[in-house]
Order: sequence, then structure tokens, then C-alpha cells
Amino acid sequence: MLPFALNHMTAPKIDWLAFADLAARLGCVGVEYRNDLAGPLFGGDAPAEVGAALRARGLRFLALAEVKMFNDWSDAKAAEAEALMRIAVAAGAEAISLIPRNDGVATDRGESRKVTETALREILPMLRAHGLKAMVEPLGFAVCSLRYKDVLADTIGAVGGEGTYFMVHDTFHHALAGFGPIFPDLTGIVHVSGVTEMIALDDMRDPHRVLVDADDVLGNVAQIRALRAAGYSGPISYEPFASSVHDLDDPEAALGASMAFLGKLVL
Repeated sequence: MLPFALNHMTAPKIDWLAFADLAARLGCVGVEYRNDLAGPLFGGDAPAEVGAALRARGLRFLALAEVKMFNDWSDAKAAEAEALMRIAVAAGAEAISLIPRNDGVATDRGESRKVTETALREILPMLRAHGLKAMVEPLGFAVCSLRYKDVLADTIGAVGGEGTYFMVHDTFHHALAGFGPIFPDLTGIVHVSGVTEMIALDDMRDPHRVLVDADDVLGNVAQIRALRAAGYSGPISYEPFASSVHDLDDPEAALGASMAFLGKLVL
């Protein structure tokens, strides 16, 4: 079986504990929780309680998301990152997630590299002090300040961040960015979601992202095959944003079917 995982965006209407139970029943290796869902993080429960519950279920806490607009660096952003790192450590998370600004600023390669390097250079000693990794996610939208994986790879090298910084290979965003090179040695996690509507890549948005099945037009199977053939063996985490998935009465059955589909074609 592929090393599947679940991002809480997969089933955002259930609480963190029910979500952990869902992941465990599906045989997942771990979960990702996030601070941008409705209500307080972990429903107000103590981070240590979350970590203990995950360990009891044999699950890894892969990453806590997110520092949003991380490369719009400021003292306030540093404080935001520090606060998230403290929660991550208390909960036993392996990493935090860093999401770039996505508002049409610093979109050309030169500016993208500049603002991203500034932030990654500042965040690096913070991560090392806490013993954490960071999962940095390029977004494929044209308005994103970190769209391309090669820019991120160059920047990680420039700040000496290998071993601490890893990139998220999101199959949706990789397609929107025009595919391009993959970096299996720098990839820390893969996010999967599918699109089944026949629309132009430039018109795709988060609400189009469903579970991966035979009607997927993003090439999820080909992307995962390529990563694994190049040596990537880490988690493959589901992250659909479509309301049709969030409203499922039985997400376990639907996720199990999608996992079986991917596992059959990728392995």
C-alpha cells in the first residue's frame, strides 16, 4: 500500500479526534492539521493531547499548517511563525507548513526569489532551534509569489536550508504551474487532489479539487509514478477542497476507493 496520509481539509467538518480515527481506519501513516478551518485550532484542546492521541493510533503528525504569506516577511510574521512552531513542538509535529503570498505581488522569478530567500533565511534558525522541518508549498496560480519549484530549490540551496526545508509537491499546483521539473530529494510530502471538469488549467481553482479517480485530468498517477521512480518514498496526503467532498456522508468509503485506485495504478 502507498504511504497515504490525510490533510484535515479532506474532512474539515469533523473534529481533530474523529479525523485521526478516520486516518487510522484507512491505514494512513499520518495526518496534517491546519489553523485555517472553522473554530479554534484542535477545538481548543491542548496540543499535547493531540500528539498523544496520534501516537496512540500509530499516526505521525506530519505537519501543522500554516504560516500564511510567509514570504511577506516582517516582525509580525516572525512572531506568527514562532507561535506556530511552539504549538507544533507541543503537539509532536514533525514540521510546519509555509504558504507564500498569493495576491499578485512578487510574481516574476527575480522578485519571487528575493522575497522567498529573505523569509527562508530568517526562518531557518528558528526552525533549527525548535528541531522542526518546514514544508514550503509553491502554488501554481499566476498571482502567486512562489509558483515554480526550481525557484524554491535554488533558494533552499542559497540559504543552506537542505535537511530543514522541504517542498510540497501538490499535484494540482504542479499542473497549474505548467508541470516542469520535479525535485524528489527535496520533496517532503505530496498533496493529491483531482480535477474532473474539462476546463483550462488557468481557470482551475480550489473548489474544483475532488478525490482522484479515473476521470482525473491533472495526471496524478503519472506525477506520483515519476516521483517514486526518482526515489521519493514519503507520504502522499489527500487535500481536496471541493464542497462535494466535504459534504460526503461517508468520506471513509470514498477515500478508500480513491486510495485503492491510486495504489493499483502507481505500485
